[in-house]
Amino acid sequence: MRTVSGIWRWRHNSLCRATDRREAWLAFCALLLVLFVAPAVGVLCGLLTDSALGDAILEQRAHSHRTNAVVLRVSVSPAALAGDPESGVGPTTRQTVTARWKAPDGGERHGTVPAGALARKPGDLVRIWVDDRGAVAPRPMDVSTAHIHAGLAGAGTFLLTAGAVEAGRRTVVRCMVRGRYARLDRAWAAVGPDWGRTGTDA
Repeated sequence: MRTVSGIWRWRHNSLCRATDRREAWLAFCALLLVLFVAPAVGVLCGLLTDSALGDAILEQRAHSHRTNAVVLRVSVSPAALAGDPESGVGPTTRQTVTARWKAPDGGERHGTVPAGALARKPGDLVRIWVDDRGAVAPRPMDVSTAHIHAGLAGAGTFLLTAGAVEAGRRTVVRCMVRGRYARLDRAWAAVGPDWGRTGTDA
């Protein structure tokens, strides 16, 4: 932005080169892209992601069923990480809950279910999610979680687009500077050998 405003003030100065004007226009176009195009791309990505996640939620809910499972057995085994003797924390344990439940087709199923935070004992009821075949399934995604993911996707797309625009601008400016130096080297090579010898007979 400073480049654009600065060159706009001295655009009629005799020292203003054509490459300076091109660089200013490039910065101005990049600014417009960051201010208008990048947000539009981010919003579009967020809306598309939200729509796709909404369809996925409907699909999950159509094939996920909440049911009660009766705990048959609770197995407690040491976790993979041992305790810390310095802190006085003993080894942690992992709880495995085996239960039975009814599938949507009425058949009975047996298997391991999520234990949850509370200890279970045989005969307790736990709420689980199962699919159409009666197998244990993950909980369907919440609508609020889908909105959060869509918002993050849109924000990430905006940042990536803005970063790509800035990277492109810097690349073009670098090429322009290299071309400017190359022309200066050629001009100096043409007049350099005669520098300071004007008006002499040597």
